[in-house]
Amino acid sequence: MDFLSIIQVLDSTVRLATPLLLACLAGLYSERAGIFDIGLEGKMLAAAFFSAAIAALTGSVWLGLLAGIAASLVLSGIHGLASITFRGNQLISGVAINFLAAGMTVLIAQSWFAQGGRTPSLTGDARFNPIELPFAEALSGVPVLGPIYSELISGHSFLVYLAMATVPATWWLLYRTRFGLRLRAVGENPAAVDTAGVSVVGLRFAAVAICGVLCGIAGAYLATGLQAGFVKEMTAGRGFIALAALIFAKWRPWHALYACLLFGLLQAIALRYQNIDLGAFVVPVQVMDALPYILTVVILAGFVGKAIPPRAGGEPYVKER
Repeated sequence: MDFLSIIQVLDSTVRLATPLLLACLAGLYSERAGIFDIGLEGKMLAAAFFSAAIAALTGSVWLGLLAGIAASLVLSGIHGLASITFRGNQLISGVAINFLAAGMTVLIAQSWFAQGGRTPSLTGDARFNPIELPFAEALSGVPVLGPIYSELISGHSFLVYLAMATVPATWWLLYRTRFGLRLRAVGENPAAVDTAGVSVVGLRFAAVAICGVLCGIAGAYLATGLQAGFVKEMTAGRGFIALAALIFAKWRPWHALYACLLFGLLQAIALRYQNIDLGAFVVPVQVMDALPYILTVVILAGFVGKAIPPRAGGEPYVKER
């Protein structure tokens, strides 16, 4: 593999890791506040459809992005009502959201566009186009550093750069602000937070809302940045992979970035190198495609060491009288 091929694989890694990273950080906020959310997949799927649909109807990708975020926030609100207000089972609520989104998106897509559950292809201003950073073309001929800057760093869409900026922003918010301290505390000991006069319900709804926004951006990127429209089940398990990456990262922002880049790298290798010839035998393309999911199973089976979730995670808070 030559240097240019490595750069191309890494470029694909960044693009493929972006929706995983946004969904992983979404789950991080929610679970740090004590709300387990396996409905990330459903939120991303709903956001992907509505962002692509509104972008196709209006020709504006920004209106599509807002529509995707709004759809994800609605599902987040449902999850918050079920698990916080009515103290329901958080896992069941997440599963219900996944099923709701899977059926609703195809049904509405067929009703609106009559194209077999997909939206029309997006072109022009209905998509997020690559952004060329300053001096990228001029520096492209510089050995080593030129291709890294012009091919790997430059040329991504706005949402890719936003996702990368979200990592240090999340770290700062969680570990350097009063809101972050309270958010982490409410996932560990909500009674202590309540005793201090801080609303546990308010903090948990804030975390669920942030989760909805990030899932909305992730879904919108899938349909308007990574691809050019919505197709049935286009998330392809990315929400569950993001949850596995969150466990792998042990609920820490920077580690979440590294975990998602690892998953993205496996996907990039699977897309670029198919039917790899190892001499004695040929690795079939199906094995390469399954690599991210195999890693998900390995992580969830506990082979990455002990990952301890927030102590109050998954448990509804009942205020003592």
